[in-house]
Amino acid sequence: MSPKQHIRIIDKNEAAVAAPSTTANGSLTAYRDYAYVLERIQFVLGDRYGKHFEPYISDDGKEEYWEILEQDVRSGSQDVQVVTKIFDHMESRAFGMNGEYESSTYRMFPTLRNNVFAYPAWGIALARVPIFRPHGIGIEDFVFAVNDDSLQLFLEHSRQRRRDLDGRQVTVFTDGDNGMEKELMPITRMVDRVDVIMKDEVKTDIFRSIDQFFMEDRAFFKEYDLPYKRGILLYGKPGNGKTTLVKSIAGSVKAPVAYWQITEHTCSESIQAVFQAAAGMAPMILVIEDIDAMPQRVRSHFLNILDGATSKEGIFLIGTTNYPEQIDPALMNRAGRFDRAYEIKLPDESLRHIYLEKKGIGKLLNEELIRLTAKQTEGFTFAQLNELYVSAALQYHYEQSVNIEKLVKTMKSDLHKGQAMSWMQTDSEIRVGFLVDEI
Repeated sequence: MSPKQHIRIIDKNEAAVAAPSTTANGSLTAYRDYAYVLERIQFVLGDRYGKHFEPYISDDGKEEYWEILEQDVRSGSQDVQVVTKIFDHMESRAFGMNGEYESSTYRMFPTLRNNVFAYPAWGIALARVPIFRPHGIGIEDFVFAVNDDSLQLFLEHSRQRRRDLDGRQVTVFTDGDNGMEKELMPITRMVDRVDVIMKDEVKTDIFRSIDQFFMEDRAFFKEYDLPYKRGILLYGKPGNGKTTLVKSIAGSVKAPVAYWQITEHTCSESIQAVFQAAAGMAPMILVIEDIDAMPQRVRSHFLNILDGATSKEGIFLIGTTNYPEQIDPALMNRAGRFDRAYEIKLPDESLRHIYLEKKGIGKLLNEELIRLTAKQTEGFTFAQLNELYVSAALQYHYEQSVNIEKLVKTMKSDLHKGQAMSWMQTDSEIRVGFLVDEI
């Protein structure tokens, strides 16, 4: 029986494909099945909207529209409609948490897989079709449009929406045991540039480089005939503000920002996938945190990618590390990989004073004690100064007074124990044993 003989009128509560024919091994791989699925979806779309929808395929990897669709589906946007599910007896609804912590509630929404969605105003439909294979279920993505012009307008609209969205969230690439995973995460706490506390000359240099890179006319690079790519490496002890600096960059530029989480699963395929995805988002910022964690077996491949003529075009690369001595020297000894390296040093007395005041310690201490505390906390990172503030605030909350010198002394003692790895040493004056009466 031919596929056309299976066609019937269905409503949105019925499946587009009730019972597809299969090959001997049960896989949806034969042309007959492939054509049957597309024909059924086209028929349902035509019946619903009175227009013929032609299938298209993307060959450039830039598929912002799927991310936009997911956002619209989860938020319940009126711009998108669920036309029909594709296969019977497969999940077509999902649930997830809405909100954070105690205020969280569950919400239900259609799955992207096994549903046909339409943007009627644009003459566009999207379908993520399940593909049945011997070892699991895959997917095949289809884009349908009433004509080329409609598709062109929709793609430009999706690209602009994605770039607007990038101002409120970041893309996180994580190398897992099943390959590179991509996730969109909101920027939960924006960091202003004024909140970045570091030496003025270094701060000015970094932000000037960032701002020049993302000037719309790219005049600087054109005037001086420079390749449109840039790379900086931030290194220093943990807790000194590298992450705060990166967050302020991400929140203050009008460009996509992506974080790449390197793990023991990082491989040549995931490296290639990350840079391909980054190229599709360019001009953009790619942050590689803890770059020293790059597995030894793939470092040469990573260096080759950095050396590629177009692999970093439009990418501002920021690498961070707490252990610069573990960085492959080849990263720094050849131009075009990382152009500059900036040491994010321990804060000096002046910066410690500024940080404590910005935290609000003036609510707990007078100016004289703040100056004394900034002087006594030599060797403290910003993270340790933050902990000092928290401890002081807790003490003030319960005792209505703060013994800041004692808190600093206690923290210094704990810091010394950590550095000397002497956590469990006992006081030399404490004697352990039995008391025996002399005879």
